[in-house]
Amino acid sequence: MNGTIRDMIRSSADKVLAGGAVDRAAALVLASAGNADLIDLFSAANRVREHFRGNAVDICSIVNAKSGACSEDCRYCAQSSHYATDAPVYPLIDVDRMAAAALEAKDHGARRFCIVTSGRGIDDAEDLRSIAKGVERVRDAGLSPCATLGTLNRRQLQYLKDAGLDRYHHNIETSREYFPKVCSTHTFDERIELLANARTLGLSACSGGILGMGETMQDRISMAFTLRELDVDSVPVNFLMPVPGTPFGDLKPIMPLAALHAIALFRLILPKKEIRVCGGRGSALGVLHPLIFLAGADGFMIGNYLTRTGLDPCDDLRMIADMGFSY
Repeated sequence: MNGTIRDMIRSSADKVLAGGAVDRAAALVLASAGNADLIDLFSAANRVREHFRGNAVDICSIVNAKSGACSEDCRYCAQSSHYATDAPVYPLIDVDRMAAAALEAKDHGARRFCIVTSGRGIDDAEDLRSIAKGVERVRDAGLSPCATLGTLNRRQLQYLKDAGLDRYHHNIETSREYFPKVCSTHTFDERIELLANARTLGLSACSGGILGMGETMQDRISMAFTLRELDVDSVPVNFLMPVPGTPFGDLKPIMPLAALHAIALFRLILPKKEIRVCGGRGSALGVLHPLIFLAGADGFMIGNYLTRTGLDPCDDLRMIADMGFSY
């Protein structure tokens, strides 16, 4: 069996490097690789990353611009009003604070900055105007503006695009098949529709998900193929950081090799896209964290997460240099 998997790893990488694509059947074989095969898989993903993406690490950062009191019941989320957690709750921050956060991110090497709000969407017109001003300030700071604001309609997306928004981020979170076990207050198709609207309006699309929510490797493959069909530009790979008080609060964290295995699969399925390792990367990967690049990633989120403290940006930049990459 090992020989078959190693042959599939080699043939899949060769096919992708020649301009072809990994199909679902091959991806499922690669997903079954055991620890003895993972070095070969990482090597293949690294070759593909280097060929299509080079050795520059794309760094992004976020600001939690409006926190908590969310009406959605996403079972992993500290900000959902359905669960009792210690997540902060506050209204939209002012534009100056958004701009200050963007400038700090730029000092830490970020090229892209995302304004993030909790909730199903933006219902308050004044909030939308403030976010648009925030987008303008992010662009004035020399960063590419991104936003994560829940489910917006086409008019709202166009308004933000006119203000200078470059990219809209909206995770599909998991596979279509597993999504009902993650959230019941909105559907997988609603997320797909929003991303399609963003694309048709000329916005770059960023979408990925969270690994370690009880999904199978087949679910991870299915998610990757959905993202390929959507033709998103950037794929954030997050790892569940279990939050006490949420339904997923007692789940066992993903193991480091499983996390790297998933990153390598995403690179082979999505060879030309940004594979961006984000939330939970430190806790999920531990001492194996620097291997994210050798497993195929070409970007990550720097600084703090929405409700959790991230890694030290200075350590992140040192890691990039130690691995021989640039940013």
